[in-house]
Amino acid sequence: MKILLVQPAKARLTVGGEDIHLYEPLALEYLAAGVAADHDVRILDMRLEPDLARALAEWAPDVVGITAYTVHVRTARRLFDQVKAWNPRALTVVGGHHATVAPRDFLSPAIDLIVRGEGVAVFGEIVERHERGAAFDGIPGVGFARDGGLVMAEYSPAVDLDAIPHPRRDLTAQHRSRYFSEWMRPLASMRTSKGCPYRCSFCALWKITGGRYLRRQPDRIVEELAGIREECVFFADDESLVDAERMKTLAQRIGDAGIAKRYYLYGRSDTIAGHPDLLEMWRKIGLERVFVGLEFCTDEDLRYIGKGSSVDDNARAVKILHDLDIEIAASLIVRPDFGHEQFAALARYCRELDLNFAGFAVLTPLPGADLFDQVQDRLLTRNTDYCDFIHTVLPTALPLREFYREFARLYTGAIPMARQLSLVRRYPLRELVPVVRSARRMYGRMRELWRDYEGEGLAREGTGD
Repeated sequence: MKILLVQPAKARLTVGGEDIHLYEPLALEYLAAGVAADHDVRILDMRLEPDLARALAEWAPDVVGITAYTVHVRTARRLFDQVKAWNPRALTVVGGHHATVAPRDFLSPAIDLIVRGEGVAVFGEIVERHERGAAFDGIPGVGFARDGGLVMAEYSPAVDLDAIPHPRRDLTAQHRSRYFSEWMRPLASMRTSKGCPYRCSFCALWKITGGRYLRRQPDRIVEELAGIREECVFFADDESLVDAERMKTLAQRIGDAGIAKRYYLYGRSDTIAGHPDLLEMWRKIGLERVFVGLEFCTDEDLRYIGKGSSVDDNARAVKILHDLDIEIAASLIVRPDFGHEQFAALARYCRELDLNFAGFAVLTPLPGADLFDQVQDRLLTRNTDYCDFIHTVLPTALPLREFYREFARLYTGAIPMARQLSLVRRYPLRELVPVVRSARRMYGRMRELWRDYEGEGLAREGTGD
């Protein structure tokens, strides 16, 4: 059978995404690895190859699978409509984060099957049954429309990650030089764990694994890592460092194997603050950059989201990383109810920490997260194209125009120019001009983002309560 797996591009309205980084479609590479070898699988990365109609006409797939985060929901539904218009007999399957936490959002005549949870073995079973003409009832985590409702088989969120085959990176061979994050390019992605033991109210990742932190064994990780050609590697974990002893063992095994890579991973500030020796070990084997969710500049706001870390943890983590010359990709959150004073305090906080880089996200209640349940009656819109962490989906205390001018000012003023220049120097000379142009377009877009709400009837002077 012929199978087409599709990575959707962001919607026109959506900000960020492939504008600033482009990670390989790892989830689809895993799905392809779970399909029996006698089937033909292709991956269409629509961020780089936007012509689905051409792919359908040339490949004529029997099965089309699409993965989707919340921000891709509307896009994925439109793509499935296109697939069924091309061939109503093609089997259409959706999976990914949003299908797991909110499967009913994919109830559509154009979508045959909805998959919740880890889909590698499940998708392989779907393909085999489809080839035999068998029914899909009872496959763990698989749902479909019946009698106007959704029939969904139970599934276990506890998965043996080491039992999953290595991803089919050969299926993205033509694009691998184009996957990147800032100056780290070409960049490969790999998974060493799944889930998170913490309970941040704005995040649903811990729910996907039933609150468990699932781990791969170090030897299995080293085996896969040794086969990756790219020099730069991103650990696409929900949280990479939280099991410090496992990560120490992994660092030792990587060093013993003589694998020389440049690494980028996620780490909590309290984990880093409590384990400086762990970061030192990873620095020695090539850790170049850590994405740290500092989130807020006050303990009160950190408690509000149930982060479980403190401002003191943030300061200690930043110092440890600075001392080790590990680049910090700091992430901070802007609450929609921020006023001018809170924006100014956040900018001041970034300067006090002497950061080279800070990314800012608007606090966004995504389906599946506890925060969504708490505030869903206050949502400005349910258009998931807005769920990019740049658009607000909650009322702002400031008028939207002022809110986004303050938001854009964080990107241009929270990091002193001298620190920004130190970061720019990491880029190859040939990339500097397009990088600067892209950044200027992004900041200009943010300043005018309030205009996106005019079509929703929300761009009035003040959306706050």
